[in-house]
Amino acid sequence: MVLALLVSGVVVVLVLLGLFVFGLRRRLIQRSGGTFDCSLRWHVPENETGGKGWIYGVARYNGDRVEWFRVFSYAPRPRRLLERSAIEVLERRTPQGEEELALLSDSIVLACRHRGTRLELAMSEDALTGFLAWLEAAPPGQRVNVA
Repeated sequence: MVLALLVSGVVVVLVLLGLFVFGLRRRLIQRSGGTFDCSLRWHVPENETGGKGWIYGVARYNGDRVEWFRVFSYAPRPRRLLERSAIEVLERRTPQGEEELALLSDSIVLACRHRGTRLELAMSEDALTGFLAWLEAAPPGQRVNVA
C-alpha cells in the first residue's frame, strides 16, 4: 500500500514537472517578442492543395530569419529556420477539406518555396500581414518575391 502511494506520488510529481518545463519553454520562446502561432507543412507536393501533415507551432522573428518551433516539444532550439532571402511566396488560400479541422479557425494558408523545398505556413490574418511586411522590409539589394 505504501509502495503504491509512493509510486503514484512520484508519477504525479513527474507529470507536473513535465508540464512546468513545457510551459517554461513556451515562455522563453516568447520572451524576446516577435512571436506568432504558425502551423507548418514541409515538403508539400507541387500539385497538392489541402491535406494532412500539419504541425502546430510558434514562429519567432530573429533578424533576417524566422525560427519555427514545434508547440508540443521540449526542444530548446527551433525545428526549422527560414531565411528571408530564401523565401519565395507562391500563393495564398483558405484551408480546404480536412485542413479546416487541423488548423486554427481563422487561419490563412501561405504556400512558399524555401531553398527548393515547397512548404505551407498557416497563420492568422494579422500574423500574415506582419509576415508579408517583414518579407518586404528586406534590406536594399535583397531579392524578395511576395506574391
